[in-house]
Amino acid sequence: MTETRANLDVWLSEAKKRVQAMPLAPTAEQVGRVKMVADGIALVSALPVVRLDELVRFERGQVGFATTLDQDSLGCILLDDPEAVEAGDLVHGTGEVVRVPVGRGLLGRTLDPLGRPLDRGEAAAAESYEPIERPAPAIIDRDFVSEPVQTGLLVLDAMFALGRGQRELIIGDRAIGKTAVAVDCIINQKSSDIICVYVAIGQKSSTVQRAISAIATHGAPERCIFIVASASAAPGLQWIAPFAGFTMAEYFRDRGQHALVVIDDMTKHAATHREIALLTRQPPGREAYPGDVFYVHARLLERAAKLSRAAGGGSLTALPIAELDAGNLAAYIPTNLISITDGQIVLDARLFYKSHKPAVDVGTSVSRVGGKTQAPALREAAETLRLDYAQFLELEMFTRFGGVTDTQVKNKIARGRRIRAILTQPQYTPLRLADEVALVLALQEGLLDRLPLELVGKFRSELPGRLDRSAKAIVDAIERGGRLDAAQHAELSQALAAQVTQLLPSPTATAPETE
Repeated sequence: MTETRANLDVWLSEAKKRVQAMPLAPTAEQVGRVKMVADGIALVSALPVVRLDELVRFERGQVGFATTLDQDSLGCILLDDPEAVEAGDLVHGTGEVVRVPVGRGLLGRTLDPLGRPLDRGEAAAAESYEPIERPAPAIIDRDFVSEPVQTGLLVLDAMFALGRGQRELIIGDRAIGKTAVAVDCIINQKSSDIICVYVAIGQKSSTVQRAISAIATHGAPERCIFIVASASAAPGLQWIAPFAGFTMAEYFRDRGQHALVVIDDMTKHAATHREIALLTRQPPGREAYPGDVFYVHARLLERAAKLSRAAGGGSLTALPIAELDAGNLAAYIPTNLISITDGQIVLDARLFYKSHKPAVDVGTSVSRVGGKTQAPALREAAETLRLDYAQFLELEMFTRFGGVTDTQVKNKIARGRRIRAILTQPQYTPLRLADEVALVLALQEGLLDRLPLELVGKFRSELPGRLDRSAKAIVDAIERGGRLDAAQHAELSQALAAQVTQLLPSPTATAPETE
């Protein structure tokens, strides 16, 4: 008892000294109050010193950021559960902007846009925290887009090549394979040096889970970051999601590495931006979108770039996804995104329902970088592929009105059907560069003309294994340098001809054209 009393006296003595040492002077603190809260938006009064996009903290620990500044109030987008914020709550400015964790510790994790774990794991190990709004690289810091991003999809790699640092829009109607194309591209990076960031905005949880599970099963999830702002998340989280994804990817780009960001999708982000703008009483424009929606998406996608050697030599490639309404490419948001990006992959619903997957419309799709990024061997082999396929589609349309008797037209139609057969590719089966070169070479040299149409799919599926057995040195050469010399070209042609011969039912067998 005596010892306890002595310890208490010592504690009291120290406490008195600390109290006496504290300066007794008035302090000023800027505090606001919530006037109204609804639909993820809070109107706050009496905070004149808060700046645009500044992070504010509410009485119970919730956070938001200022998006509109009026004379007597400010509009805040909530980043936490809006049900926990009530009218009359105190609000404090922080002087900070929204920041997210970055670093290698985020790889393999599923996170919300603020970096909080959604995969039931521990908090992500962050090397630092960076603001979600960062300036795009200056022109002087950029370099030519010349290195390829192999998607593993023959229709893209052969006709609409993607480059490191490019912004390529994937656009089409609802549920016709837009996400599947992006997921296949991510899966194909398991054998490359590209870090992938998948950003889901306003998607159903089941849809997001399918995409993540597919990448985990067929790809390299340990080299991916998954940012999820589902349809049930606060509008503020959905709004900052693509900006957070770019910031996390820029960590790798700025260190001389290569990153790929998939945004699924920009249409829902635009709808969220419109919702927030209307709730904060910003004047509406075309289709009720605010006037700055173009600027919001432009300043985001401009952050994708190939950096010069002086700036580190890294790259950030963007694959934004947008949804069309009944194939209307002239709608407001699609036209905005098409004008911002370096090309678009347009998916056609009619092709999809005919089981021509991926349902890429070669007539309206374009890559404004194109062959500059293609491997030389593939560029040489696929030089006339797009033109041949386009001519076939026109001829096929006319053949619906009656029979064709001209031999040359029949040959073009037969060749076109084989082009379509090799471009039709099952999901989760990306092709190596060597496989793509071999397929196009077999087509262009007429080797597939000898095969019945129904055997072309079998030829494609068996090709990788046969090449590994009969032309392993050529496969390695293509994968290393993307080139073929004359001797290797001849040897590869012989290997392909041998495979075609083995697939024929008999040396003289022919089969009727079927479609």
